[in-house]
Amino acid sequence: MGTKQEKLGGLLKGLAAQFLQIESAGTSMITVTDCRVSDNMRRALILITVLPEKGEEPALNFVKRKRSDFKNYVKSKTRMQFIPFFDFAIDKGEKNRQHIDELLKM
Repeated sequence: MGTKQEKLGGLLKGLAAQFLQIESAGTSMITVTDCRVSDNMRRALILITVLPEKGEEPALNFVKRKRSDFKNYVKSKTRMQFIPFFDFAIDKGEKNRQHIDELLKM
């Protein structure tokens, strides 16, 4: 990723965390772990983790339903000319890291 993508990814990661803090119902804890921006900056993948794990699917469905609301939130908080298409996914890398930590504690 280039410098522009890294800066935009950092900005969008922070905005996503703020947005989810405001919008989530509190049944699960949703944490934004990363934001990956495409080379042309037209798409952004926001990676999340969810606790408890059994709440992953409902939380992922929730954030995907809120995509257009998040786009409007980004529009209201920035002066970007073009807002990328947002998608959300569970951060499998973070999940694997946590599993390795659990195994090492044994």
